[in-house]
Amino acid sequence: MFTAGAVPLTVLPTDVDEGRRGLLQLQITVRSVLGSLVLNSGGLVVDGDWVRVFAGRSGRGSDGLPSLAAINAFPEVYDPAWRLGGVFALNSYDPAASGRPGEAGQMTYFAPDTLEWETMAMGHSAWVSWLLSGRLETFYEGLRWQGWREEASALSFSQGINVFPPLWSKEGRADLAAASRRAVPMREVLGVAVDTARQLGTADPGFLGQA
Repeated sequence: MFTAGAVPLTVLPTDVDEGRRGLLQLQITVRSVLGSLVLNSGGLVVDGDWVRVFAGRSGRGSDGLPSLAAINAFPEVYDPAWRLGGVFALNSYDPAASGRPGEAGQMTYFAPDTLEWETMAMGHSAWVSWLLSGRLETFYEGLRWQGWREEASALSFSQGINVFPPLWSKEGRADLAAASRRAVPMREVLGVAVDTARQLGTADPGFLGQA
């Protein structure tokens, strides 16, 4: 899957102990794509750092990509009711209880231009294949600007890009090239999205992970 991918991809080295802890919490096998990534990689950096896929920890401190376990604040002891958050998130056995569309085991996406969850109608392994297929270009049409790859590639793993006017506004979508953009902590990007969604009453996105 990696060698046949149509977009730039970096597979980060892993922290084996953190990977094993993630496997225990998720209660999955390494024969699954998710389990294999968690144990054998520190995460994926896809399409010039436009998308980061969390897995095992790739390093310590701000220089590394946090693990799936850390982003989701997994407890030390296995908890079957624990959430699994992120901007791309995997549905649990009861998606409606988390305010997400789709079915159990499907991927969902919290869209920055609508501030709502959208179903991907695919499982995790199909989603990873989709990320590498080149279809991100179409998926993010209208949300990328000239020079986006250079700006994304310059970010640290703890950063995201703040866009103003925001992508969910009419002004933001009208002229993305003229928008103001700056690198900020990813937790700020997620926090603003959650707060805005709640204030506008579109929906409460719930837990997006802790960056």
